Amino acid sequence: MTEFDLPKQLALFIISTILAGLTIRLAIPLAHISGILDRPGEHKQHKHLTPFVGGTGIFVSLLAALPLLGYLYPEQSVKWLGLGISSSIIFIMGLIDDIIYLHFKTRLVIQALSALIIVLVSEVILIDIGNLPFGEILALPGIAATFTIFAIIGSINAFNMIDGIDGLSGSVSLTSLLLLGIVALATGHQSSLIIIIALIGGVVGFLFFNLRRPLQPRAKVFLGDNGSMLLGLLITWLLIDLSQGSSRAMTPVTALWLFSVPLMDTISIMLRRIWQHKSPFKPDRNHFHHILLDAGYRVNDAVFTITSVQLLFGLTGLAGLYLGIHEQVMLLAFLALFFGYFYLTLYPWHLITALRYLHTFRGLIPTESRGFFLGSYTAEEAKNIVHMISQELRPSLDSLIHVIKNKTSANDTEKYAVIVNIRLLDTDTKTMKNEIGSFIASAQKHINERCHIQLRPFIERNPQNDRRKLSERDNSYGGRRLADSRKDNQKLLIFEAIYDQDSIAKQNSTDNQPNKENS
Repeated sequence: MTEFDLPKQLALFIISTILAGLTIRLAIPLAHISGILDRPGEHKQHKHLTPFVGGTGIFVSLLAALPLLGYLYPEQSVKWLGLGISSSIIFIMGLIDDIIYLHFKTRLVIQALSALIIVLVSEVILIDIGNLPFGEILALPGIAATFTIFAIIGSINAFNMIDGIDGLSGSVSLTSLLLLGIVALATGHQSSLIIIIALIGGVVGFLFFNLRRPLQPRAKVFLGDNGSMLLGLLITWLLIDLSQGSSRAMTPVTALWLFSVPLMDTISIMLRRIWQHKSPFKPDRNHFHHILLDAGYRVNDAVFTITSVQLLFGLTGLAGLYLGIHEQVMLLAFLALFFGYFYLTLYPWHLITALRYLHTFRGLIPTESRGFFLGSYTAEEAKNIVHMISQELRPSLDSLIHVIKNKTSANDTEKYAVIVNIRLLDTDTKTMKNEIGSFIASAQKHINERCHIQLRPFIERNPQNDRRKLSERDNSYGGRRLADSRKDNQKLLIFEAIYDQDSIAKQNSTDNQPNKENS
């Protein structure tokens, strides 16, 4: 066997990336012709017809690696044959599901068939789940094959269920594959490393078309069921193969950490649906990425946050592995994180509120920003704020500034609010939307520096995340604030100012109240 050294690894990565990119590029027009398109609606985030061909790049990258595996490891040719057959079944099933939508029972049967091939042909089986009780290996005699099939089916669907926004599944899978690559490289598992490198190339080629970036404001392709299920199958294969046998590269508990976000999110969502007497397979908007979007995160910010969590959990698992921390301790830590995550998603409004504060702390601008509101100031303070905002406004922005007078209950004193409204039409370009975000970020920074006022972002009111509406049909939102004076057809203000009384008092040593409004 020839050693698979670094130059060959780089060559495989480059070839896989190019193959994936070219395949997806060629598949895009074919998808439009044949109707392999995702259409907007229901719980989906996008507003355009988008091809379901991301999985073709992943599949081609795998097909490029299989002949290499057969050449370098001919003694395991049956194993690679089983991998190729099971992957082909999942890919074709996913593609059909993307076109005509298969019933979930049909999908489960086909997934079980694919998992059975992995068990019987490739002999990749969960023989044990590690040294958990009393420091001894907990074997699975008699149920290993059945347990493996259920584990593979669950993992396939876990990856499919997190595929909800542009770049998420690709970024999470890329993170898991990179961590698995570290494990395979450190322990000399060359065959697994070949599969990992090929898949990394395939995912990178896919993300080129799927991630949002300055010259690509929305995804050109989606992963589709053909891609998400295929990635779920292949990553599960690697997790099992590297965590079993006498020459295992990692413990089964470490495998949980490397698959943490899809696993935690899927199990939590299904338990939550069962708790609410709903079908565990019925789609909803309670996944982690939906919660982040409801908290005002932009798509790229949500992807970055979830990918960072996946990376953090994965590195925690590797740290436990290489520092020799007992598997029982690592399992208990994983379960503690899972139950904490489940509690937060069971009552998502509390998590959404905390995420909004975190979003503000990080200095990010929420989705669909249209302006901001600064309230409860003296007339002189309001005048100064209007002056600063006027300096920030750009000629290309169609904006209005309002100063509103309001009487407070305390001593019947007058306070003033400043409202900046930036009008944006549906026909405005992405560049204009980005300019609005840039303006708001600049204004937020300068107002904070000059007046010590911290702006707190809000999202546009949306019935899908309005707690007053959700509380009526979903008690997980706490049932609070059912009575509200605001009307449903009014929009929630994009920003609310948090006023630092001490800082303003120092800046304005004498409070001179003018006799007329300032606007």
